[in-house]
Amino acid sequence: MSTDYQKAREDLGLRLRGLRLAAPGGRLTGTQLAERLGPGWTKVKVSKLENGRQTATAEDLRAWADGTGQPEMYEELLARLRGFESHIRSWRRQLSSGHKAVQDAATVEHERTEVLTIWENVLIPGMLQTPDYARHTFNRHADLMRSPRDTEDAVRARIQRQQGLYQQGRKYRIMMWEGALHSLICPPSVLTAQLHHLAGSIGLDTVELGIIPFSALLKIWPGNSFWVYDERLVVVEDWHAELWIDDADSVATYLRVWNTLEESAVYGADAHNVINRARRALNPPR
Repeated sequence: MSTDYQKAREDLGLRLRGLRLAAPGGRLTGTQLAERLGPGWTKVKVSKLENGRQTATAEDLRAWADGTGQPEMYEELLARLRGFESHIRSWRRQLSSGHKAVQDAATVEHERTEVLTIWENVLIPGMLQTPDYARHTFNRHADLMRSPRDTEDAVRARIQRQQGLYQQGRKYRIMMWEGALHSLICPPSVLTAQLHHLAGSIGLDTVELGIIPFSALLKIWPGNSFWVYDERLVVVEDWHAELWIDDADSVATYLRVWNTLEESAVYGADAHNVINRARRALNPPR
């Protein structure tokens, strides 16, 4: 967990403690507050929230404000929570109702973006996925995260977002590591169809598709996947969370990483050749 994120949790905890100690009817102990808040609340939970060892939910904050007799403080507490959650969005919390909500959040950013810059190191980017390929990625991720399955709704949301590929004025600068063409997170037949679909995207006037071959000399190693929305926001995917980064220096760093990686990428006919090589590896001649 990042230092900035933990510091924000601790600051929120201090604010919660202050509200408990300043309750209008007199200061409350952790035990008294837990008893007042009812089922699901314990002295241990109160302590974890106040010491920044647990992230509060919006429902927790509402209960806390009401329980300490200061309901008018809820909006302030919620604003604090949103302030740091907008930067680190844990998968556990995002996937509490399934993958569609995550797709809907991404769609909001896509719709307000003219230039989307994408780096993928292990998967075909969502903007270029077939429904079958997307279905397998959602199912694998749901298995790992033990989250509710809403696969078909999530697939529909992702495929609908691909309409942006055909909208005038949009630009998708997409680059991937050749390993993404070989990752068998789906049956070989599904990946074969996905690679055929990927090759077809090279002719779209909204898409610049680059691939870094295994044989390319690299100036920097292929790290985590990330998406840059215009020059205002970067979303980086990790195992525990998505990082939403909006400070100008960090956005500039990710764009610099992308530009450095691009020096090793191939486009056009050369990219077709890399894709065709991956297709042949899946279906070697007998």
